[in-house]
Amino acid sequence: MKKNPYKGIFIAFEGLDGSGQTTQINLLKNYLIKQGFKVVLTKEPTEDNEIGRWVNKTLRQNKQLNLTELKELQNGFSEDRNWHQKNIIEPALEKEKTVITDRSQFSSFAFGAASGVDLDYLIHTNEKFIEPDLVILLKVSPKTCFERIQKRSTKQTLFEKEKQLEKVWQVYKKLTKKFKNIVIVDGERTIEEIHENIKKLIKEKLRA
Repeated sequence: MKKNPYKGIFIAFEGLDGSGQTTQINLLKNYLIKQGFKVVLTKEPTEDNEIGRWVNKTLRQNKQLNLTELKELQNGFSEDRNWHQKNIIEPALEKEKTVITDRSQFSSFAFGAASGVDLDYLIHTNEKFIEPDLVILLKVSPKTCFERIQKRSTKQTLFEKEKQLEKVWQVYKKLTKKFKNIVIVDGERTIEEIHENIKKLIKEKLRA
């Protein structure tokens, strides 16, 4: 993948569904704004183009997909990501804004590989994209995540099953050995403790 060529900072939050990403993303956004940064929040898959809406619809259907359908879905993620980077992420980074995305290509790697798609294939299909400067991977046990998901009023998506979440986490662990920009953060502490940990990581990144 390409290194970020812009002055803006590109941060991605990753983790299992139910790991608390949204809460921490909003806390980080508010913190950075108070520090004087211009912040853009975004997420994947998007709802801003036809292919992104198709990906979201497919996930919400919560049906078992065969390998061909899984590859088609991952190709959809890639097409949506292409639109996302060109129309949202890169213009913001070019203007020296800090971009925080809820999920990135690393979600494709983890969830796609856990579903049976070859990891090297997934990495290859995403090599044209900008790699986040920092990937914050929230570590919350699959059991805890699944319990949180069950409490939601929304319908479970394709990847929100406990055994599947365990497979996803195993891939995430593998990715931490392949990519140096992924930092694991213990997501089973208090919200404030997690936030303080993330603030420390961001301060270190800003000094780098």
